[in-house]
Amino acid sequence: MLERIQEFVDRLQLDTSRASLGVWIAAINVTIVVLVVGGISISAIGSLRDLANQQGEARVQLAGAMAREDVRRYAEDALTQAKGVADRQTFQRLLADRQTTAVGPYLRRSCNTDAIVSCAVFEADALMAQAGVELPWSEIVAAAAEQGERFMFVDATGRFAVLGASAQVGGATHRRLYVARLFDERMAAALGERVGIEIRLINYRAFAESKKADAFTRLHSAGLSDGRSAVMRIDERDLYAASFPIFAATGEAIELLEARLPSAEIDASVGGLVKRLLLTAVILAALAVLAGVILGWQVTGPVSTLTDAAEKLGQGDFSTFIPVGGTKEVGKLGRTMEDMRNNLIELTGTLRRREAEAQAVLSGIVEGVYAVDKSRKIRYLNPQAAHLLGVHPDEAIGRFCGDVLKPCLENGQRPCETRCPIIRARAEGSAMATERLNVVEGVPRTIIITSAAPVDELQVQVIRDETELEGVRRARDSVLANISHEFRTPLAAQLASIELLRAGFDTMSLDQQKELVLSLERGTLRLTRLIDNLLESVRIESGQLGIRHQSVSIAEIVEDADELVGALLKQRHQHLMRDLPEDLPDIEGDGPRLTQVLVNLLGNASKFAPESSIIGVGACHDDGSVTVWVEDAGPGVPEIENGSIFDRFYRGTDQEQEPEPGGLGLGLWIVKSIVDRHGGKITARRTADAKSRFEVRLPVAQGSV
Repeated sequence: MLERIQEFVDRLQLDTSRASLGVWIAAINVTIVVLVVGGISISAIGSLRDLANQQGEARVQLAGAMAREDVRRYAEDALTQAKGVADRQTFQRLLADRQTTAVGPYLRRSCNTDAIVSCAVFEADALMAQAGVELPWSEIVAAAAEQGERFMFVDATGRFAVLGASAQVGGATHRRLYVARLFDERMAAALGERVGIEIRLINYRAFAESKKADAFTRLHSAGLSDGRSAVMRIDERDLYAASFPIFAATGEAIELLEARLPSAEIDASVGGLVKRLLLTAVILAALAVLAGVILGWQVTGPVSTLTDAAEKLGQGDFSTFIPVGGTKEVGKLGRTMEDMRNNLIELTGTLRRREAEAQAVLSGIVEGVYAVDKSRKIRYLNPQAAHLLGVHPDEAIGRFCGDVLKPCLENGQRPCETRCPIIRARAEGSAMATERLNVVEGVPRTIIITSAAPVDELQVQVIRDETELEGVRRARDSVLANISHEFRTPLAAQLASIELLRAGFDTMSLDQQKELVLSLERGTLRLTRLIDNLLESVRIESGQLGIRHQSVSIAEIVEDADELVGALLKQRHQHLMRDLPEDLPDIEGDGPRLTQVLVNLLGNASKFAPESSIIGVGACHDDGSVTVWVEDAGPGVPEIENGSIFDRFYRGTDQEQEPEPGGLGLGLWIVKSIVDRHGGKITARRTADAKSRFEVRLPVAQGSV
């Protein structure tokens, strides 16, 4: 074997005397340039394609996860709608009177929406009425019994796959209302519109019974095996796909959520980069080959006098001076080597700078990237960073980075002067900092800045916007803290009343038992109000609070609110006094939402007013608007004049003097949000006769006198 290798090497040995030294130098230069440029190009293209694949898979997986979360939200919306219909007194009365012929039309009017396609009401196991799409309700009810209020169901034939919810009708435990929404193309289209890519919903049973085997079959099988998700690139379809199995509460697979992203979107950007890279490589190679040929032509004589200098240059000592004395030929060779030395110095510096920029771009291509010089003036800004900072790249170049980023002041100083990550990175090699930037006037954003060490007086930073993530964390922590605190007190009081009632059931007088039952009722009403306010705040925060504009009577709104809070007033022996002029014009707005405004205001008035006191409600009109007011004889709060009582999660500073435990601090915030969406205004003040008065000013309906 060794002999054959030696024989091959001997055959490769060329007769150097057959060509001049210049030709050999040019040939060697061409070979080296082709190998280096080709190797770098192949490696860079491979890295770009790998990064593009990772980006495509991440995008389609994120979109699929968002779509699956929307499916969970659909179940919550179905439960909310089921409870809303089941709690209506008209619906309960129709069922109690067994007016089954009227229940069906009522269900069609109440349940038939863009989302809910079918609903049914059961008494025990018997179907009383249904509306909408015909579904196997007996099987659905059996599945719902296993899963709880929210359920998913797929029939044995794989024809129907539904998502729904059930709610008890009033106090009748044997009657339940069921609402259902189909896993169909309409739901898939809605999900796709929300997440921005194509979404498909596949019936699990149809998938399981299908004998077709393709790339999507492998994808869904991987997702089912993982139990959460699977993602891959499907080359034969030129797309990225992700599979998210959807399971019922019992663990039964119901649907397969399939997200698709055409790979052409990703490949187009990569293709452009590859073309520019290849063009650059070809130009550099051509220039290098040209330089090699020229240098080869110039090498025509002995170079012995340049041996020492050449050896030092070969060892990497670019500071060595190349002698140019001697004969004409040696002088030419010396000058050529000096030119080579200068070119190598410049090329090495350029390669180092480009390597630092390429590393920053490749590691954070989806984030904002900018580079500064030693004076921290911006020399490079990618489009993502320009969009994030709200500036044009040409406007930012040459400016101090702090003037472009606009960080919020800390103790009267900019972070640029106290804890700049760029300065820290120069000493530590790298640094990371979280800063709040005023990129939009009055709307600070939370940004994470990662700074790398400087390379040849150029320093690269990567910025990532985490404003939305931080807001979600704060909202989650605040809501959970308030819920856990506020739900514990009424639940503990109810548990104590139940224990006293159970222990003294045979010994307590009827009045004592009634008192305990009334205490339980007050606690239940309070918990219901807390939950309603919490759900309403979620709708407001997510932008789902819709306002209908129609002509509404103030007297009807007051009457509806009185019916809803009448029990609370009766428990505290309070009386509602109305002052409503007969010629009061109608207002333009959403009747149920405005009723909710009065319910919250009257509930607060009942809570803070003394027992056996009078709570006033009235209205007046002038200049195209109607002012509705609610006042009570309660002590009021110091913050009533400055409006802070309308802040979200606001609670009084002196909570020990409250007649009942505090709420979540959402009631007045919800009231202000609803009034603002009506184009109105709410104020609070103390009257001259020491009463707390809340006034809501709303526009008069068009055409109302």
